[in-house]
Amino acid sequence: MNSAHPDAGKLDIAAFDRHDPVAWRDGFQTGLPTLFGIGAWGLVIGVAMVKGGLTVWQATVMTLTVFAGSAQLASLPLIVAGAPLWVIFATALVVNLRFVIFSVLLGPHFSHLPWFQRFYLGYISGDISIALYLQRYPNPTPAPGKLSFLKGLMVPNWVSWQIGSLAGIFLGSAVPSEWQLGFAGTLAILCVMVPLTVNSAALCGVVVSGVVAVLACGLPYKLGLLLAVLVGMVTAMAVEENILRKRGRHG
Repeated sequence: MNSAHPDAGKLDIAAFDRHDPVAWRDGFQTGLPTLFGIGAWGLVIGVAMVKGGLTVWQATVMTLTVFAGSAQLASLPLIVAGAPLWVIFATALVVNLRFVIFSVLLGPHFSHLPWFQRFYLGYISGDISIALYLQRYPNPTPAPGKLSFLKGLMVPNWVSWQIGSLAGIFLGSAVPSEWQLGFAGTLAILCVMVPLTVNSAALCGVVVSGVVAVLACGLPYKLGLLLAVLVGMVTAMAVEENILRKRGRHG
């Protein structure tokens, strides 16, 4: 007869989720090389928001609440152009649909956490942080230090972004155009994108979305970007499904 307490498994998971300073430092050190690029990308977005017509107050609220550089950059020209609100929200939503995929990947690891803690982790999550975490912990099996490692990646990433973004907002027009910060932003996006292009399906999605973005650049309200993201995602999903089907047939 098993005399173990029925909540023993839950107690073990709770013990795994306790703050682990060693795991937190490990996460911080793992993400440390990316923090300068994240801060630089935040600086670019901060400058872009102010130069794009937002006030310092509007830009500050946006960066603190949205915390999504690609969505901020995509929605900014729509806001300036006076695009309909639904177009702005739809564009930001589609650009950030990748976080739905990230949530699916992280869900098995942390679905046992309270909703408010999952909400908090979702807010401070970033592309690179999630990619680095999944490289370290591809298996969702509970293990000591996983949550602390994730926080060690995400919290410094969020802080670095906000410091860079707020610096860009308050510097604003003081940054000379000769610094070519727009090109630095492109490089930062590439640094985020390349590590996530981990298989042929992702590569196909990137290539197709790039081609569609160029061909559809003349659409009003920057809808070409929205179309490119949608077509790229559908392409990546179709290629991934085809790969899995072939693997199934060959055992």
